Amino acid sequence: MADTRERIVILGGGFAGMNLANRLNRHKYTVEVVDRNNFHSFPPLFYQIASSGLDASNISFPFRREFKKRPGTNYHMGHVKNIDVKAKTITTSYETLSYDKLVIAAGTTNNFFGMDSLSETVFGIKTVAEASHTRDEILDRLERGAIEKDPARRRELLSFLVVGGGPSGVEIAGALGEMKRDILPREYPELNPEDVRIVLVEGAPALLGAMGEKAGEKALAYLKDLMVDVRLNTVMKGYDNKLVSFADGTQEYWETLIWTAGVRGETMPGLPAEAVGPGARIKVDDYNRVEGLDDVYAIGDICLMQSPAYPKGHPQVAQVAIQQARNLANTLNNKEKAEPFIYKDKGSMATIGKNRAVVNLKSGFLSGRVAWWAWMFIHLISIMGMRNKLNVMLNWVWNYVTYSTSLRLLMRPTKFPLRKHWGD
Repeated sequence: MADTRERIVILGGGFAGMNLANRLNRHKYTVEVVDRNNFHSFPPLFYQIASSGLDASNISFPFRREFKKRPGTNYHMGHVKNIDVKAKTITTSYETLSYDKLVIAAGTTNNFFGMDSLSETVFGIKTVAEASHTRDEILDRLERGAIEKDPARRRELLSFLVVGGGPSGVEIAGALGEMKRDILPREYPELNPEDVRIVLVEGAPALLGAMGEKAGEKALAYLKDLMVDVRLNTVMKGYDNKLVSFADGTQEYWETLIWTAGVRGETMPGLPAEAVGPGARIKVDDYNRVEGLDDVYAIGDICLMQSPAYPKGHPQVAQVAIQQARNLANTLNNKEKAEPFIYKDKGSMATIGKNRAVVNLKSGFLSGRVAWWAWMFIHLISIMGMRNKLNVMLNWVWNYVTYSTSLRLLMRPTKFPLRKHWGD
């Protein structure tokens, strides 16, 4: 018998893509998920990969293992090269797929605010690959610093600049501060912690601006306790030859620059220009339909849904992506019961080292040890796979008790044979 189900292609297997794929009616639709990686990952903990607190496999889950429980849902590896909305096809690095309905859930990438050369000179924690690379570079600097005889050069090697004072910035800066304060005396006796410089710069007058004044003040105090220098109202203008240029005209040498300052939507070639708004986000209506297009939707960080409550679009956080995916699934499964999307803000949180966190809830504000336990619980239950949950919990408990981890392994990738198609 002919398969009369409609074919939905979902671009991206993050929070939005996975929640949608797992909730679509398999009797109505066949689902094809396209992603450049063959796994779903958990971005809120990428900073712990970069700081050697967790292994990448602890917070990643293979698509194929998840989809084998859902017949009619398939995974395709590939990077989107073109979307033909008239022919209803998607061209990736390796194939062309047709669709009846298209859902773009590709998420975001780093935003360098016009300084495009930074993509080749700074380190990031936006993906598993970036976080793993950043971890290797941090460990490389520590090992080289431990054998460097010239004190001036040693201080250069051990200079770390974090750009961006949002949750990702304060979390990686706090993790580096813990390494400086707790790990170096135990595992790097050759190094004087005073030789390690960790600075976080933020262009705004406060940290964690989206979380409110209390959260920013607490985060600033916690970072100072962890020996991290914070510079507010400081805007970076360029980075060349290890020299950082600031808006006030000064220049400073920084061996390792970790960028967390902003995000933009992933580029989707083929979409009409009028459908793309500020920050490369795709304009959608209250039902997540892309403006001006039929049978094309966008959900999660990449979409821009403007309303009186959110004139610049919703915050680019996991809860928005999850709620939009669930609402769209309900719309596609029961079109007669379609409802416009309304975001229910459940709060926000960030951690700045052991026993240090800030949590904003509708019912109030938490900080310190209680907030840290709340942060751990929420993140632990959100990770896919029981094995992953147990591995993460075991690592956290071990790190908490011993101040140590077995994950500080420097894994340099081999250069040959070249695999250029991986980046296509």
